[in-house]
Amino acid sequence: MEPIIRVDNLTHTYGLNTPFCRNAVDGVSMEIYKGEFLGIIGHTGSGKSTLIQHLNGLLQPTGGTVSLGGKDIWADPKNIRDVRFRVGLVFQYPEYQLFEETVYKDIAFGPKNMGLDAEEVDRRVRSALAFVGLGEEMLDKSPFDLSGGQKRRVAIAGVIAMEPEALILDEPSAGLDPAGRKSLLGNIRSYHQKSGATVVMVSHSMDEVAENVDRIIVLANAGVVMSGTPHQVFSRAQELLDVGLNVPQVTQVAMALVRQGVEIDPAVYTVADLRRALRELKGGRSGC
Repeated sequence: MEPIIRVDNLTHTYGLNTPFCRNAVDGVSMEIYKGEFLGIIGHTGSGKSTLIQHLNGLLQPTGGTVSLGGKDIWADPKNIRDVRFRVGLVFQYPEYQLFEETVYKDIAFGPKNMGLDAEEVDRRVRSALAFVGLGEEMLDKSPFDLSGGQKRRVAIAGVIAMEPEALILDEPSAGLDPAGRKSLLGNIRSYHQKSGATVVMVSHSMDEVAENVDRIIVLANAGVVMSGTPHQVFSRAQELLDVGLNVPQVTQVAMALVRQGVEIDPAVYTVADLRRALRELKGGRSGC
């Protein structure tokens, strides 16, 4: 399968030619495939935010390349604006970037800058608002009169309205209460399923990653140290702990059961998986 985004030997150096020079990402290579839901995890300072800012050209590599649709995004810098329409990036706490008088105008800002006609802009605004779970009664309100969770949804809708081929979210649930996190992540899953777009989610929450993504890339010390399905990654729990990461709470429970002599797969990572494993274990014993 041909990747939608390919990163080859990417390096980004901050403070080049100064005593404070450091590589935030160093020799990173990875592929992101069309239609997948990818999770990127790593400890603070591992290079996650620097990496994703390269994926839509907000940062230019010190070395290596980022390709979109098989073409180096920096081959012709005049095209970088188009790259940012095709790869939408939602920063952490995006609600602080709202600035228009109404919710409608804020969501419409991106599509208008794409040069779309009024009818298409309107369609995209209403479609994006629905994807994030807000009703059209919000459109004429000031974004500054909304709750924190509603502002977050409006900010995400503003990126979705550009209908990017890939949507990149940096800690989308940060600062939300449990109900707000669950609701927003449900909206993101629904968007992924219905739109067919590629979704990349950076998160420090192993539980959120385990429950939502198809594949995980693990960063540590400015490089990729692991990649695979959630089961493949969380089966290497000790390695994750060794690089300063945690594992999902369910995996922690399974590991504790294994230490107590219970014969189950320690790599389970969702409640449903653990329940199934315990049910099978109980069934096996009852048949002895």
